[in-house]
Amino acid sequence: MTADEFRRLALKVSGAFESSHMNHPDFRIDGRVFATLGYPDDRHGMVKLTPELQRAFMKRAPSVFGPAAGAWGKKGSTIVLLTAARVGVVREALDAAAKNTTVKRAKA
Repeated sequence: MTADEFRRLALKVSGAFESSHMNHPDFRIDGRVFATLGYPDDRHGMVKLTPELQRAFMKRAPSVFGPAAGAWGKKGSTIVLLTAARVGVVREALDAAAKNTTVKRAKA
């Protein structure tokens, strides 16, 4: 998968739009980030999952998904190795991240 493919999939999520934060593209719903590109480098993306979903995706595709560094990773921020990723599983992860973001928004 390329960064452009990740971007296209992220923007297909209902209500998603592209913005920027800390010099890399991010993808938001209702102003809240659910995914980014270029973190920690250009070979990666990130999806904001729950810790439980993070574990499930890491078990399903361990060469694709891994926790982000530090506290963010412990809270579910999940790194996506783009070169190892396939469209189907990334689409599912982006959908889960978007849902997670909107659920958190509704609770707040």
